[in-house]
Amino acid sequence: MQIVDPRSGAPLSSEPQASSPQSQADPSAYIVDIDMSNFQQVVLEGSMQTPVLLDCWAPWCEPCKNLMPVLEKLAREYQGAFVLAKLNIDENQEIAAQLGIRSVPDVKLILQGQLYDQFQGALPEGQIREWLGQYLQPPAEAPASPEEQARAALEAGDAATARALYEQLVQQHPEHHDYQIELAGALLAEGRPEDAKALLDNLPPEHRDAPRARGVRASLAFREEAPDDQALAALGDRDDSEAQFQRALRQVADGGYEAGLEALLALMKRDRAYGDDAARQTLLRVFDALGAEHPLTVTYRRKLFALLY
Repeated sequence: MQIVDPRSGAPLSSEPQASSPQSQADPSAYIVDIDMSNFQQVVLEGSMQTPVLLDCWAPWCEPCKNLMPVLEKLAREYQGAFVLAKLNIDENQEIAAQLGIRSVPDVKLILQGQLYDQFQGALPEGQIREWLGQYLQPPAEAPASPEEQARAALEAGDAATARALYEQLVQQHPEHHDYQIELAGALLAEGRPEDAKALLDNLPPEHRDAPRARGVRASLAFREEAPDDQALAALGDRDDSEAQFQRALRQVADGGYEAGLEALLALMKRDRAYGDDAARQTLLRVFDALGAEHPLTVTYRRKLFALLY
């Protein structure tokens, strides 16, 4: 498996030899504790053939304890495509000083004896996979990350599983507020709007207005505004603008985004003046709830633009 320069796509090292059955069965072949006795051999000389991921950690560092199992999991998945070298900086202060380590965790990618890239802090598994993917081809059958599992659970309608996964991620990475926002979305999908709102309200001010947070708040608002079953039934066969709008709100609140967007667009064509342009304003709120990259947002933004211009 070659390591490549993500900017040019050019190989940066020769193709390493295939892992032997023994190395595949024994993770100690590519997960190694580093000290002064083997630093030269494993990190400097070893990186001439195989990329080395140098994990600088300390026993007192809680983020290090969260990060190390993730790195070890990835090293086992890659089965020798890179070597995970673990350096306890408390026990190897001379090496840490030479490397310029100022805080941990500090993870460095070493190639051909040189520092090629690095990151600090206990990044979530998904971000580390993306970072590694710039340089190494992922294993053919790499398991889904917790983030991917949570998103798949939500798409399948299993909000409880998604919520449990995001709770674990929040516990492991309390400093990554995006996970708290995603947890709020899962709580809302699970039918716990008050818990979702409380979680969003407790976010640091700079995160409360993040795009995804606005989206969850928009979804909360739709649930509050949409007619309940009794009010929906009371509309009967009415086909006026108010009835169309209320039905569209309910469709969006129930997760029927495409049907709701289509109904709102139809209302705009039929009665642009209804509710001081309420249909267009609500379309924009749905886009906020879905996110700018969602396929429905992209499609219906285009339709809205065509209708307006």
